[in-house]
Amino acid sequence: MKKSFWVLIIAAAVVLSACGQKGIENPLNYTVGDFTFTNQDNESVGLKDLEGKVWVADFIFTNCADVCMPMTSNMSQLQDMVEEEGIENVEFVSFSVDPTVDSPEVLKEYGERYNADFGNWSFLTGYEQEEIEKFAADSFKSLVKKPDNSDQVLHYTTYYLVDQEGKVMKDYDGVTDVPFEQIIKDIKTLQ
Repeated sequence: MKKSFWVLIIAAAVVLSACGQKGIENPLNYTVGDFTFTNQDNESVGLKDLEGKVWVADFIFTNCADVCMPMTSNMSQLQDMVEEEGIENVEFVSFSVDPTVDSPEVLKEYGERYNADFGNWSFLTGYEQEEIEKFAADSFKSLVKKPDNSDQVLHYTTYYLVDQEGKVMKDYDGVTDVPFEQIIKDIKTLQ
């Protein structure tokens, strides 16, 4: 009797510990800090709006001379794949790293060029440069830095998979060799 009890307790502990990871191997488990920013439609979007949803985030800017164009094109392709797979409750979030240039109107025009479906893709701005630099570092362990003498912003070219509780679970290359199938698989794992 006692042996059966302990076997059940151990089995329950194993199952419950696996639930926290939702099947993602070696999750990063970075906690995204609370935020409320402004999207391309001049509406507030915050962490509370993303609760209960899996989301994919990146850091881009519209005046980018090189990596942001393929990143946004690849994110558009990923959004199409999610729709084709019939996966629901998935959001896409692109944080501008150049908020003084990237107004909501500029971001809307930029998103339209990439056929973004704004129904579940938010392009965010409405903060100070220092705020997005700190937010990226604290929440995503990501570099964002705008040099004083340049109109280009230094930033990582990474996609971040965030779970329903606002934890960054995985990151992926967003420019070349984007692992689309793996991202789709990981999104399904978190569902």
